Amino acid sequence: MIQEEMLMVRHFARSIAEDYFLPAAKDVDNNQRIPESHVWAMAENKLFGTSVPSRYGGGGLSHLNKLIIIEEVARCCGSTSMLLTNQDMVINPIVKGGSEEQKISYLLPLTSGELIGAFAITEEGLTSDLQSVYTTAEKMGDHYILNGKKLFVFNAGKADIFIIAASINPTIEKAGITYFIVEKGTPGLTLGREVRKMGVKGMSAREIILENVRIHHSQLVGGEGKGFKILKETLNRTRLNVAAQALGIAQGAYEEVIKYAHKFARTSRESLRFHNTQLMLAEMATEIEAARRLLYYGGEFLDSGSSKAAATASMAKLFCSNVAMKVTTDAVQMLEGSGYTDDYPVERMMRDAKITQIYEGSNLTQKLVIARQVLL
Repeated sequence: MIQEEMLMVRHFARSIAEDYFLPAAKDVDNNQRIPESHVWAMAENKLFGTSVPSRYGGGGLSHLNKLIIIEEVARCCGSTSMLLTNQDMVINPIVKGGSEEQKISYLLPLTSGELIGAFAITEEGLTSDLQSVYTTAEKMGDHYILNGKKLFVFNAGKADIFIIAASINPTIEKAGITYFIVEKGTPGLTLGREVRKMGVKGMSAREIILENVRIHHSQLVGGEGKGFKILKETLNRTRLNVAAQALGIAQGAYEEVIKYAHKFARTSRESLRFHNTQLMLAEMATEIEAARRLLYYGGEFLDSGSSKAAATASMAKLFCSNVAMKVTTDAVQMLEGSGYTDDYPVERMMRDAKITQIYEGSNLTQKLVIARQVLL
């Protein structure tokens, strides 16, 4: 039954991705903008919050099924898949640490797509150090005053709410990290410069600046100093999301090479070039299938509550993103001059793949997480 459900989810997600996202993928990259129609398509088909409990507006599916959805969307458009992964970064902290009032107020509109969220933790010089946060939250009566600046806040320009990490005491590092829900339009919250990126150009990234932002204590997520614990639990999910995104990009590039090989097979079948193509395709197919098995293994551990979930999430993120980078780079090489142009999507896929090795903790960070787990 589980396998049957997974096949149904894949078929459903693939049909939406191929109908809506694949035809527009080149324009999304060129225009550096995800059209509103993509958000509507996801909202109407209930792709946001599919693994959120149904009482909060979600689909109540396993996280493994969520990974399949992300994989299928990324196979067609890496930028558009970030609508799902980014929304999950906001949904998960509220699911894990939010009060019942917060869950009712925010999860319902987040899962329906009525609200778009943005997650803000990264600061200058701390792109992989998630234990140190210099944005401050000073308590004043029933309120907190937030000051600081965040970098690489994806979808900040369209966000209705932000999950912002601040510290009640930066000298105690992770023990002081606290999450706050900050709504768009809150006085003192402003958008900074837009970041120019190599890939996933459709998903904008902005700086956000916090100058004496006054937040009521009811907007804390999980209480003072609970942010790092919530973050660790969230990353077990979101690192798998990134792994699924990477896998989808790799699968899309592999399929493009297959189509290219078939196109030129008649004239090249006996040539050394065609022989080399076969060998590289065999290697791609093997690496992609190995990545898929590890990813789904991680999804099963997460859904079962296994103690191996954290290590496996990091393993999947590390392996899938490396496979995506290798497969897309090889795809560009195999298409030779054509692959280096935007006549074929593999150059875009190669650029999109790179971010999966960097965000949600760089791959060097993943190796350290894995090492700590295996040495326990």
